[in-house]
Amino acid sequence: DYGSSLTVSLPAALQPHQPFQIIVRYTTADGPAIWWLDPELTYGNAKPFVFTQGHSVCNRSFFPCFDTPAVKCTYSATVKAPAGIQVLMSATQSSYLEEEGVYQFYMEYPVPAYLVALVAGDLIHADIGPRSRVWAEPCLLPTAISKLSGIVERWLTAAESLYGPYIWGRYDIVFLPPSFPIVAMENPCLTFIISSILESDEFLIIDVIHEVAHSWFGNAVTNATWEEMWLSEGLATYAQRRITTETYGAAFTCLETAFRLDALHRQMKLLGEDNPVSKLQVKLEPGVNPSNLMNLFTYEKGYCFVYYLSQLCGDPRHFDSFLRAYIEKYKFTSVVAQDLLDSFLNFFPELKEQCVESKAGLEFERWLNATGPPLAEPDLSQGSSLTRPVETLFKLWTTEPLDSVAAASSVDLTKWRTFQTVLFLDRLLDGSPLPHEVIKKLSECYSSQLDSMNAEIRIRWLQIVVRNDYYPDLYKVRRFLENQMSRMYTIPLYEDLCTGTLKSFALEIFYQTQNQLHPNLRKTIQQILSQGLNPLPAIDTTAVTTDTPAIVLEDKVSEATNGAISLRDVNVSA
Repeated sequence: DYGSSLTVSLPAALQPHQPFQIIVRYTTADGPAIWWLDPELTYGNAKPFVFTQGHSVCNRSFFPCFDTPAVKCTYSATVKAPAGIQVLMSATQSSYLEEEGVYQFYMEYPVPAYLVALVAGDLIHADIGPRSRVWAEPCLLPTAISKLSGIVERWLTAAESLYGPYIWGRYDIVFLPPSFPIVAMENPCLTFIISSILESDEFLIIDVIHEVAHSWFGNAVTNATWEEMWLSEGLATYAQRRITTETYGAAFTCLETAFRLDALHRQMKLLGEDNPVSKLQVKLEPGVNPSNLMNLFTYEKGYCFVYYLSQLCGDPRHFDSFLRAYIEKYKFTSVVAQDLLDSFLNFFPELKEQCVESKAGLEFERWLNATGPPLAEPDLSQGSSLTRPVETLFKLWTTEPLDSVAAASSVDLTKWRTFQTVLFLDRLLDGSPLPHEVIKKLSECYSSQLDSMNAEIRIRWLQIVVRNDYYPDLYKVRRFLENQMSRMYTIPLYEDLCTGTLKSFALEIFYQTQNQLHPNLRKTIQQILSQGLNPLPAIDTTAVTTDTPAIVLEDKVSEATNGAISLRDVNVSA
């Protein structure tokens, strides 16, 4: 996956700083950057599809490059494709010679290698704003238009008011088939995003705004080393929340932040407070893929540090002014943490005089190099109108004795925001397995409501079903997995099925559905299934409804797997 270095000996007569040209003729074989999809793996089932995913060090399998974020360059590309196949790249300029079937692309601003991206397939577009359009398969385009028309420009304008001009020209979005391995990728001029997220409005909003924020933090100014990814992700997460506060209000932003910080503490519990990956300046050992260091600490602990810096200024608008100056100074370059912190202290000399970088317990050095949770977290009280109902309902269901079912069952989850519902379900997941009477009553109260909700909600309820071995609702797990081809909606369920007593049930579903999965996803699920199996307990058939799936396959492996970390807890978008 990591390739090998290419060493070019320069002529001895070459003078220092004298321009020269190197031509490398090469052929790209299969590699981790390039994802080929048969028509059956697309929504339209009509034409083949290909996309690239360069983050973090995959693009060296796409083209020869200096595959480090410390090096930036412009690029041009010529791509030939069959008639009827639309080709797009992360470039500021493009043209198409129809008679030759040739596309030409040019990125006029320097970018790191991982931001060079290509997609080709049965794609059509529609304008959704003065500088934005969406690209999608024909069957998905109407949905994409209805979700995003007009509002992307609103987000861009809000971001510009905070951090200065959008420098990339166009901001287009392409929706990819469910085989796309992450949620979204901030390729300049052309955000890649998985189509599966279209049904979850609030997640779509947050994911696209996060990628908009990367236009300033990550793309314009980039972390020079993968050991400091928080410089892109922490700052982009902070900017994302400033944008959502401006466009949707502080309460919504606090709710989304509470949901993410819950996930951070869940990951902290799973990994342990002394785990070195919880550092912001994490050490990258030779041979380790930097993508393995992508975790919620990169995002949320990084965000908490940036939020702390903003609070030192007293007014977030003062910090916005600093970030505008930071972008202007470093755009199209790569930086290290010291560049950001030195610029911060120079911009606020009064804070430098107060030695805020050495404040006991909150030293900048400790923020960067201490393991464990953030040293300080934001005040989320402005979101209490949205988070308090979640906390109240959770207590009703988890306080013994269970005397408040009537009050709990009167709550209509269909009236809640998505982030409220997933926060509630995540907390129930954390408490699983629950007493049988509780899970039974939960199903009676909410299962039919949840059936009609988006996949982000449904997968959490189904994980509760699996972790509690609640057989009456298992048929819904089967139905969900039979209709999902996305890593984000299959891996967590398979992990939970295989951690508990339902491995044979998981095997049965996989054998029935594997042909609709991308080979990479199929391989990942096979690895999960090949881990240990617990013997199936005897099932009380009198408690199983006629909709309960039959469990017919026998265990193949006896060694049990323990302590699995669900991707629900650690999976993040780029």
